[in-house]
Amino acid sequence: MLNMNYHENRQRGTADFPVEFHHIESTHPHYTMSYHWHVEFELIRILEGTFHISIDGREFTAVKGSSILIPAGCLHSGIPQDCMYECIVYDMNMLLKENDVSRKYIKQIINHQLNLDTYFDPSYSNIHRIIWILFDALASRKPGYQLLVQGSLYQLFGTILSEGYYHTDPVQTPLDHRRMKQLKQVLEYIEEGYASPINLEDLSRITGMSRKYFCRFFREMTHRTPIDYLNYYRIERACVRLIITDLPITEIAFSCGFNDLSYFIKTFRKYKQMAPKQYRKWAC
Repeated sequence: MLNMNYHENRQRGTADFPVEFHHIESTHPHYTMSYHWHVEFELIRILEGTFHISIDGREFTAVKGSSILIPAGCLHSGIPQDCMYECIVYDMNMLLKENDVSRKYIKQIINHQLNLDTYFDPSYSNIHRIIWILFDALASRKPGYQLLVQGSLYQLFGTILSEGYYHTDPVQTPLDHRRMKQLKQVLEYIEEGYASPINLEDLSRITGMSRKYFCRFFREMTHRTPIDYLNYYRIERACVRLIITDLPITEIAFSCGFNDLSYFIKTFRKYKQMAPKQYRKWAC
């Protein structure tokens, strides 16, 4: 997840097995999940603690032993609390087979004609038995694990449909859809231009809103001010560079959009929980 962007569009796994697995603990550079979305589906299981998640503006807190299913295209973020979790990101098209009886159901899920439930608390034992087999197979990578993974995905979606854990109503109203689209445009702009100067006028112009209304809109959607979120994203990028490069701190700061080293250090300290463990003492 080192290269996670707001709009992820990179190859998952391999061309013949497009599944990606991540084990996330507090030392991981993306322990806190920034707002992003991708064209693949994502499945998360909570091993310890709690995980507060937002999916297209709907918020809830997942507890230990629960699972979260995130459909393709949904804007989502997560804030863990004493949490250890795992996630897989996978291309649903891998389940599409020519002339297969399952094809019509998979297509309906991909096209959002069937909107699956997103949160399964620990009481959904039938769902969790399947999900745990799926994750354990990916983590072990024993010979034949691909068969277990693909078979478990079919079983998971079959169980969700047979038990009625879905609905056919639209998930978003037209207003919600427009607001999510506007937010995605702003986040894309931040992702592409975070290394350059960005101000409120630049961000509000994207949505066609006034500065005042844009600030209120952004805070309602993300629970942060636009500038606070911009700095948060820049520090996240800086944390990645601290891990994967040997660049000096000053160069990292400037490459991530900070033109003042003292301001970078002050901001880094504010978000020091995001920093790689070996740099947290430096941030104190």
